[in-house]
Amino acid sequence: MDGSTGKMALQVTGRRQLARDIAEFTLARPEGGQLPSFAPGAHITIETPGGAMRRYSLVNDGTAPDTYVIAVKREAQSRGGSEAMHTQAQPGTQLMVDPPENDFALVAASKYLLIAGGIGITPILSMARALAAQGTPFKLIYCTRSPEETAYLDEVAAIPGATVHHDQGDIDNFYDFWDHFETPGTEHVYCCGPAPLMEEIKALSGHWAEGRVHFEDFAGVEAVRADDTAFSVKLASSGREILVPADRTILEALRDAGEKTVSSCESGTCGTCKCRLVSGEADHRDLVLMDEEKSDYIMICVSRAKSGDLVVDL
Repeated sequence: MDGSTGKMALQVTGRRQLARDIAEFTLARPEGGQLPSFAPGAHITIETPGGAMRRYSLVNDGTAPDTYVIAVKREAQSRGGSEAMHTQAQPGTQLMVDPPENDFALVAASKYLLIAGGIGITPILSMARALAAQGTPFKLIYCTRSPEETAYLDEVAAIPGATVHHDQGDIDNFYDFWDHFETPGTEHVYCCGPAPLMEEIKALSGHWAEGRVHFEDFAGVEAVRADDTAFSVKLASSGREILVPADRTILEALRDAGEKTVSSCESGTCGTCKCRLVSGEADHRDLVLMDEEKSDYIMICVSRAKSGDLVVDL
């Protein structure tokens, strides 16, 4: 472990293909030994082989772990994170990993409804296993496009009362959740999956008591948009100018150019990559900066130039 940052140097000790474009990775200390414990719903932040920081939910039991198990979907529009994990993270690869964090922890309840879509099964499966071991009542609904694209299909199918639904990409075949939400219940609901699924559950549960329905979303803010254009960033300390392509963030462009940067969430939510904005008009897309800070600072993981170029001080 790096004592100054808390980061751990872990090694990929196992890898297996779970489904089309989804791989499972097992991480452990090269010398063996216990890892920091975690509760269901926790995630770790990994510096992927390409340098991008990405958060992945932990699937295994976290009581006294000597491994961390994650599943990674290879995203079609990957900007380097999932692509690097799939192409470069092989058994023996060393990765820098932050200790587990949990923003999606189970609260005490008499029963639960667990809803997963696609790769969102990872924290939900961890919860289901823990609840089953405790003997706590729960229902699990897992929605995917097809069996070939379903991670942990056999594991979920083996859970008593679990429902696995494949819609084959047909909007008319989407799972109907209304019966579960028409009448507010006493259960707590946990949902993780793609944005359309979570938006549907938010809409259906609007009449439920506040705090009864919980969501996990690693998407953060939209860093790159279809109408973005290229611009340049000048580094105040060196005078070096770096082109930021339309489909890359400032952080990614700096990293591609060999500049040392500090980052964590890379989704505009943590504040680690905060830099001084020396000049230029920024298009602020983060969820961190206060209004009074926006003339002097920029979050380079998601924000861009609104017009012209920028000068920043790393």
